Amino acid sequence: MAIRSIREFGDPVLNKPCKEVTEVTPRIRELVEDMLETMYEANGVGLAAPQVGVLKRIVVIDVTGEDPMILINPKITESDGEQTGNEGCLSLPGKGGIVTRPNHVKCSAFNIEMEPIEIEGEELLARAICHELDHLDGHLYTELVEGEVYDVKPEADEDDEEV
Repeated sequence: MAIRSIREFGDPVLNKPCKEVTEVTPRIRELVEDMLETMYEANGVGLAAPQVGVLKRIVVIDVTGEDPMILINPKITESDGEQTGNEGCLSLPGKGGIVTRPNHVKCSAFNIEMEPIEIEGEELLARAICHELDHLDGHLYTELVEGEVYDVKPEADEDDEEV
């Protein structure tokens, strides 16, 4: 496993749509392990493959620090409710913004064994799923910010999650 460089705002790879994964190869397994290690090292709760320069439809999410989710070719199948709150991104370090997202989502995907799975999340998990899946289509949260993107204080409180 290795920590990979996180691509930052302005890198053209972050604005490109990703390709579906058709099989899990040893390289894909290595990518997923590296993504998890990179996300934890950066104190994030989610990371999408394009954020490490790979245009594949893969995201990793762990909002608890103890329950990593690997989502391959994820799609949101249901969403409802609304939440508005602070959002950040590992590709825009030190920045944040107010974003409205669904409060509840269902997502279908494949796990690392390419078995179909469905996950359901509310609040932070719903926000993270939406945020990471946006990355797979070349979109950043800054497109949804209400008002201005702002500088996050170095001692960011728990409400300023970087997803």
